[in-house]
Amino acid sequence: MRSIVAGAVLVASAAASPLSAQSVGLPIGTVAPAAAVQTLDGKLVDLKQYIGKTPVVIEFWATWCPNCKELEPTFIALRRKYGSKVKLLGVAVSVNQSPARVKAYAKKHALPLEVLWDHDGNATDVYSAPATSYVVIIDKAGKVAYTGLGGKQNLDAVVAKLVR
Repeated sequence: MRSIVAGAVLVASAAASPLSAQSVGLPIGTVAPAAAVQTLDGKLVDLKQYIGKTPVVIEFWATWCPNCKELEPTFIALRRKYGSKVKLLGVAVSVNQSPARVKAYAKKHALPLEVLWDHDGNATDVYSAPATSYVVIIDKAGKVAYTGLGGKQNLDAVVAKLVR
């Protein structure tokens, strides 16, 4: 299982387009991989089941991650602006937390994400998540359109192009 650390800040180059913010994680254009995770109630699901209907935004996060907390308003804004035109997923890493703790946090903070549990680090590994606050945006065709890391990411610029 991959070791994951609290989100480090990486700086995107000034020349990066909104559809390729940072060179971290999966390469842009990669077909989004299948990854076994669990619901917070312990049911097995595959991330692949969410792909191909709408754009999908996946954040690898943790309750203890300050960058993830900083991204919460961004996800709230995406939900308000796009509603069901985009699927928002939060994949909780299993480092220093439990499904019960994650579930309580998601409820208390009214996260607009469908929260899943990466019980064995499978999703973290196959999505090459370098740290918490890692975001992957997948287009309707199932390809990676964006990856980014940190608390300040312009996700709306990417999603706006993908929901057209």
